[in-house]
Amino acid sequence: MIELPESYTLARQLEKELKDKVVKSVVAGQSPHKFAWFHGDKDGYDERLRGKRVSGAAYYGGRVELTMQDDMRLEFHDGVNLRILSAGAKRPQKHQLLVEFTDGGALCASVQMYGGLMAYRQGEMDENPYYSVAREKPGLLSDGFDEAYFAGMLKQGDTGKLSAKAFLATEQRIPGVGNGVVQDVLWLAKINPRTKLMKLSDGGIERLFLVLKRTVKEMAERGGRDTEKDLYGCPGGYAAVMSKNNSAMVCPVCGQAVKKEAYLGGNVYYCVNCQPVLK
Repeated sequence: MIELPESYTLARQLEKELKDKVVKSVVAGQSPHKFAWFHGDKDGYDERLRGKRVSGAAYYGGRVELTMQDDMRLEFHDGVNLRILSAGAKRPQKHQLLVEFTDGGALCASVQMYGGLMAYRQGEMDENPYYSVAREKPGLLSDGFDEAYFAGMLKQGDTGKLSAKAFLATEQRIPGVGNGVVQDVLWLAKINPRTKLMKLSDGGIERLFLVLKRTVKEMAERGGRDTEKDLYGCPGGYAAVMSKNNSAMVCPVCGQAVKKEAYLGGNVYYCVNCQPVLK
């Protein structure tokens, strides 16, 4: 899944590879996928994008966007796998989107589980709540996401009754932070995913904020998590500890067991010793 470290990485790679390239043709929806989401009629993607020059790339939370002339945008999010293809390279038979460029190169997108491949003119997506929230809220890596902003988030409604995972990874409270990123954040902060925020001390809240900022920044600067792949098909450089890649299921700090459980729509990993549930 594309979360903030991956969108940050993909945006930089897409900028490097595609800036100033011109779209030659677009094939959308070649391989039917029930949970591949398009904006409007996918059969119109070729007409909308053909001839458009790529001016750059940007990331917003867990969404990565190509900007093109005439205010056109091509955005990817959630379980979209992106691959750059060189001129002459064999094109995959199965994909949900294939963008060919006039220099012979291409961008291929395939969806794992579910994901969005949205071609639109600027302004057409403004009423989409997921789109607007990702752009309106301060980015986690920005100076605007500071301790005061984080404290304000904790004062909203019944936030104190939420678990640590629910607070960090649901309802787009922090765009780009999902179930994948949150695992190592909570492990490093020594907080169990099920612990209610109201049970944390002031010191625990401060530690959570600092670890969140530091860890996600490290993930992004290392090219994303090693559980995900970049534009070239390479795993990210951040070795996720609380993940499926921890084959030994042992905490590297204390040597105790790492437990895997289903919780809030996804698996959580935590150390039974370092991350006790506070009651």
